[in-house]
Amino acid sequence: MTAVGWINEAHRHSPWGDVRVAVAGLGVSGFAAADSLVHLGARVTVVDDRDGETERDKATLLGILGADVRLGPGSTSALPEPVDLVVTSPGWRPDAPLLAAAAASGVPVWGEVELAWRLRDPEHPAPWLAVTGTNGKTTAVGMLDAMLRAGGLRSAAVGNVGTPILEAVMDPEPYDVLAVELSSFQLHWTYSMSAQGAAVLNIAEDHVDWHGSMAAYTGDKARIYERARAVCVYNADQPVTEQLVRDADVVEGCRAVGFTLGIPAVGMLGVVDGFLADRAFVDERQSAAAELGAVDDVSPPGPHNVANALAAAALARAHGLSQRAVLEGLRGFEPAAHRITTVGVVDDVTYVDDSKATNPHAAAASLRSFDSVVWVAGGLAKGGRFDDLVGEVRDRLRGAVLIGADRGVIADALARHAPDVPVIEVADTEDDVMDRVVGRAAEVAQPGDTVLLAPGCASMDLFADYNARGDAFAAAVRKLGHS
Repeated sequence: MTAVGWINEAHRHSPWGDVRVAVAGLGVSGFAAADSLVHLGARVTVVDDRDGETERDKATLLGILGADVRLGPGSTSALPEPVDLVVTSPGWRPDAPLLAAAAASGVPVWGEVELAWRLRDPEHPAPWLAVTGTNGKTTAVGMLDAMLRAGGLRSAAVGNVGTPILEAVMDPEPYDVLAVELSSFQLHWTYSMSAQGAAVLNIAEDHVDWHGSMAAYTGDKARIYERARAVCVYNADQPVTEQLVRDADVVEGCRAVGFTLGIPAVGMLGVVDGFLADRAFVDERQSAAAELGAVDDVSPPGPHNVANALAAAALARAHGLSQRAVLEGLRGFEPAAHRITTVGVVDDVTYVDDSKATNPHAAAASLRSFDSVVWVAGGLAKGGRFDDLVGEVRDRLRGAVLIGADRGVIADALARHAPDVPVIEVADTEDDVMDRVVGRAAEVAQPGDTVLLAPGCASMDLFADYNARGDAFAAAVRKLGHS
């Protein structure tokens, strides 16, 4: 049990010098948490089973600042004693020995998001516009940040997008507003956040191995709506997200605003005659809509990214942004790499990298963007199933080239639901696996086709991450073009 009775009410100006904190994990968020806590005077112990060059460099810096850093196997097997608080990195499962020991001992466990919320500057508490969903989070948050900047605000895209929220919260120059991407892992360890606006883009099966069930995964996503202040944005084309809003305990006066790829009802955003239309944040919404831009202004293209743009626009409009700011933000938005990115055209075949499509729902959205596809897929399925995906897109498939540990799961779904689609499996043991994948895909593709890397799986069986997978695909396409 923690000896600090006020820890559950802690804030930036609490007496952190009295607090002993264990930080679980020395990744991006773990380092940010340890650095911030040391800065506040807390006594910090950092533990990580990894002991690579990156971890050692971070450990050296934190050690100079005054933290106790313990690296290597066994470092995380038990709870450091004594300890008043554990701050965990988002990927740590609740049943990890250190976290289980904290729970059993009555020691609070927070994530970096919870810590960041508590450490906001009370004199300049930049509101949070928070986004989650199975897919599209990074794109929607990037669009939102671009809109906020176009509106003249000092904004930052933070959270699961890559920049720790703590970096923004502790920045000596206050932000006007933060666009916050939150994963289900981060939300699991978040308890007191009260976002100005919150959006759930979509819900599909993902990370069930981590959460234990689809219900638990959905429940953690729903945490984003709790205590929302101004607006809860939901996907009107997916009723489960609306139900999450109905079930949430929000601040009185908080609005529910839906978005749809169809014509919007009153109080929603949607699409009318090829234009993004706002019938939620206009005075005459019973009879009129505000035009926010054209579908053609959305990049990357595709229905799922139109949905992302509508969700981002709803949050931006709730924050008071003008139609012009939304439009300028959309037009100025530069998509991150590995998201429906054309990496080459060879012999009238277009090669597209969507390595970020790491689950079946994301892969399906990507495949729907093209008419005739040679699909490159496979990796670690994380318990995902592909039957619905294949049944939906089979008429678009020219062929499939499969890689990775769970390629058989996809091959089985193709055999059941698209038996006429040619399937090529490339063995994992080949060092030049992506070169061979692209070569085999080129053999199947016909002029006018798209060879699409939309794996539907995680990458860590063959690559360091989805970025490395996408880079390997692009490099292989370049080689093909010069062969």
